[in-house]
Amino acid sequence: MQMTHAIRFHAHGGPEVLQWEEVSLASPGPGEARIRHTAVGLNFVDTYVRSGLYPAALPSGLGGEAAGVVEAVGDGVEDLAPGDRVAYGNAPLGAYAEARIIPADRLVKLPDAIDDRTAAAMMLKGLTAQYLLRQTYAVKKGDTIVCHAAAGGVGLILCQWAKHLGATVIGTVGSDEKAALARAHGCDHPIVYTREDFVARVLEITKGAKVPVVYDSVGKDTFMRSLDCLAPRGLMVSFGSASGAVESFNLGVLATKGSLYVTRPTLNTYVAKREALVAMTGELFDVVRSGAVKIEIQQTYPLRDVARAHRDLEGRRTTGSTVLVV
Repeated sequence: MQMTHAIRFHAHGGPEVLQWEEVSLASPGPGEARIRHTAVGLNFVDTYVRSGLYPAALPSGLGGEAAGVVEAVGDGVEDLAPGDRVAYGNAPLGAYAEARIIPADRLVKLPDAIDDRTAAAMMLKGLTAQYLLRQTYAVKKGDTIVCHAAAGGVGLILCQWAKHLGATVIGTVGSDEKAALARAHGCDHPIVYTREDFVARVLEITKGAKVPVVYDSVGKDTFMRSLDCLAPRGLMVSFGSASGAVESFNLGVLATKGSLYVTRPTLNTYVAKREALVAMTGELFDVVRSGAVKIEIQQTYPLRDVARAHRDLEGRRTTGSTVLVV
């Protein structure tokens, strides 16, 4: 048994509930590994868990993405050894910690070309972009797509990757600064939604043809109007709710707007099987190493100062990827 520090919360609420605590850490059991974190990823989903939008048994740790070094492995773990550099993007809560025990099948080894901070910034967001672009809707050359929050963590990766696949990318952003950032990362047509009608702009850009898919992590504020951007039999991909949960609506709306489809996917479903996780990660590593997708860390915070990071994230004062430094 050894002691370490972790961020914990004992009640749901705002960033103020996050506490830096000393916790005990056991030896890894069968199928587990103990890793010492070097960098931890910050993701909007973390705020959902902290606030109670997504349930968690209290008291709880937080975070599902990080990079670090293997310190020890339990029985039955044969493909990892102490000293291995590893990362993960979907794991049980607890990434906001100096060290932790984790199921070994959630870990992937890092290639030498990808450093720890980059890995911590890209695993959850990059794997999310992979399943959105390659599986939920297979983007192909010549497609025109819409991505909300194009200057966000997932958005910047998604725009670059979609451009690499040959798509024309329309993205919504909240400011001119974010528009410039999105444009520099593959977004052909950034729309500043605070002053432009994004539906009208999509119709203008596509000459009335609309798009086959909309990727939406914003939720309540954008969902219904996004349906008006879709061509007949188009797919609405709602994968987040930064502005609040999507409200109930009459399914008949999908019929009147062109026999539309709606899906609410999660990363956990797509990477549930180890072989899927490995294959998806391999594809992500390939596009990053080739330079087709650049992972740029826009903000860093000390791990113990994560409450400030949450305030900035929820206040939309961040862009791209944020890393918590251990």
